[in-house]
Amino acid sequence: MTKRILMSYGTLLALGMATLLAACGSGYEEVGDSGATVESPATAALPMLVTPQDLVEVSTSQIASGPVISGSLQAQKQADLRAEVSAIVMQVLKDNGDPVEKGDLLVRLDDTAFRQSLNSAQEAERVAQQSFDQAERQLSRLKTLYSTGAVSVQDEEDAELRRSAAQSELAGARTRVVQDSQQLARTEVRAPFAGIVGGREVSNGDTAQIGMALLKVIDPTSIRFEGFIPADHIRFIAVGQIVNFRVSGQSDRQFEGRIERINPVADPGSRQVSVQVAITGEYDLTVGLFAEGRVQTEVKQGITAPESSLVRQGDQAYVWRVKDGVLNRLEVELGARDALTGAFAVKAGLVDGDLVLRHPLGALVDGVRVELQQAPAAGQEG
Repeated sequence: MTKRILMSYGTLLALGMATLLAACGSGYEEVGDSGATVESPATAALPMLVTPQDLVEVSTSQIASGPVISGSLQAQKQADLRAEVSAIVMQVLKDNGDPVEKGDLLVRLDDTAFRQSLNSAQEAERVAQQSFDQAERQLSRLKTLYSTGAVSVQDEEDAELRRSAAQSELAGARTRVVQDSQQLARTEVRAPFAGIVGGREVSNGDTAQIGMALLKVIDPTSIRFEGFIPADHIRFIAVGQIVNFRVSGQSDRQFEGRIERINPVADPGSRQVSVQVAITGEYDLTVGLFAEGRVQTEVKQGITAPESSLVRQGDQAYVWRVKDGVLNRLEVELGARDALTGAFAVKAGLVDGDLVLRHPLGALVDGVRVELQQAPAAGQEG
């Protein structure tokens, strides 16, 4: 009886293992020549579901070639406002990003000592004016008396000397008034032109020393791209050439400009040549951001494919194209890469309008049926 029971258990165990192996073997996977995982015929019979976001349409576009330029955005018209007198910061009226007009008051410094000095200088000017007027009247009287012989020549000359001394003191007093007035005016820092405030460095209560940075005013309409080009490529560029570039933080947008100036002297450290690019059009750009682009020395029309859609295997490259509801692996011949957009020129293998997988990852089967479905709307998932 015991032997019969043990044989039954052995039979059941063998049957279970055979069933498990059969189930595992029905969906086996193998690695094809492309390096991608190829599913078994049983699995490959199911259609592959993709959304429009999974596909990218190959199109004809411009393929620009030329030297790469990298640098940053700078304002051609900007003013670094610094303290011209030593005083306490009483009030900062504008902050970063605030628009200003020419002459607007930006920072007010403590003017107590400068106002007192001006009042003293004005009082000294008033006294000097009175002394001069008195010396002038006395000289006039002595000249009249001298003409009648009532006074000597010496008396007249002494009167002229006193008048000259009083005139000199009056001139000195007026100079001090002008100087003190200028010092008082320097306690009010005003905008030299219309623009926006950037780079605020002080707050109320700070002690401003002469030459200390207070804030910066820039003209947003004068922003330009200042970059560097390797000296080996300087012979390919010229004033007026188009430059396409992208800005950090706005990589999805492409901006255009033209070379405005080429520095005739290379940078002694990097041995690169600086180039100033005037931006075409008006954009909301931020000064100081990194930018990189390419000078268009040659522009061609051709088929381009994004780098993310390409699969490389050694020296070969291929894409996964969706056509007539079928997914196929298609070998392509690549040309130059556009450093600005990252796209590759396709010399052969694709035509305008072909649809390829944007990110060909995972297990893909050559010849599998493809079913297009719409992406679920926000809030409908789950």
